[in-house]
Amino acid sequence: MDRDEPNPLLGIALKVSSVLVFVAMSTFIKSAGDGIATGQITFYRSAFAMVPILCYLAVKGDLATAFKTRDPFGHLIRGFIGILAMSCGFYGLTHLPLPEAIAIGYAMPLLAVVFAAVFLKEVVRIYRWSAVIVGLVGVMIITYPRLTLFAGGGGEAGAAYGALAVLLSAALGATAMVLVRKLVMNERTHTIVLYFSLSASLFSLLTLPFGWEPLTWRAFLFLMAAGFCGGVAQLLLTQSYRYADMSTIAPFEYTSIVLGLVIGYWLFDDVPTVTMLIGTAIVISAGIFIILREHRLGLERRAARKHVTPQG
Repeated sequence: MDRDEPNPLLGIALKVSSVLVFVAMSTFIKSAGDGIATGQITFYRSAFAMVPILCYLAVKGDLATAFKTRDPFGHLIRGFIGILAMSCGFYGLTHLPLPEAIAIGYAMPLLAVVFAAVFLKEVVRIYRWSAVIVGLVGVMIITYPRLTLFAGGGGEAGAAYGALAVLLSAALGATAMVLVRKLVMNERTHTIVLYFSLSASLFSLLTLPFGWEPLTWRAFLFLMAAGFCGGVAQLLLTQSYRYADMSTIAPFEYTSIVLGLVIGYWLFDDVPTVTMLIGTAIVISAGIFIILREHRLGLERRAARKHVTPQG
């Protein structure tokens, strides 16, 4: 991806905007109402996301090249894993309070560190491993009250399965991140974004015989808005990386929990529990530690390269 002139404040503004729109997407999905099949939600989210993406590519003059790919099979696998992650996440979102679903989803970047070490052979040192372990402990603190149902501790079955679904979504999402890391070596960013929305739409159509129902106008409009927000948020996120380093903007991902708490309380009467707040604080602390550690290592590597004496 080509980098424009660095502008950290603009990059941060775009990142926060993307987080806001992603939370709006989740809010629209929850507002659509219960009883809508997960595959049906996923289809509308993916199909309508293509509208702003295609418009953006057309304006930029990149529409013709966006469909050209060197790795169609890679896009297919990434799309399949991504659609599974999205479906699990939407199932959990419709069965959990909004801030709780957001907080459990923070397990994804932690698991991505583990998967990158295992599958991409990236070097992960003791500091990052320690932060990952602490962060995952925080995730377990958040989910434990829900999972006690399976140990005979009572609770609502829907919420318990919702917590497991979001955990599975985080694991699948981390896998998709690893696949994207491989794709970006040979593919353009807008090609990856476009093919994911396209493949997700097609894969979700396969669930048509399994519980799809006619939608009310209210539900249709909410799901259409969710899809449009998903596409806009993806574009904002992609643009944010053009103006600022990832280590600069990544911590602002955690503004989503603040938005989730406010919207959850205001629209859905979701009151956070003490264990959820404690677990969330642990997860966020671990995530920010990893980001700052990577930023410091990046500075050290750049400084080392500057001091290397040319040979010859």
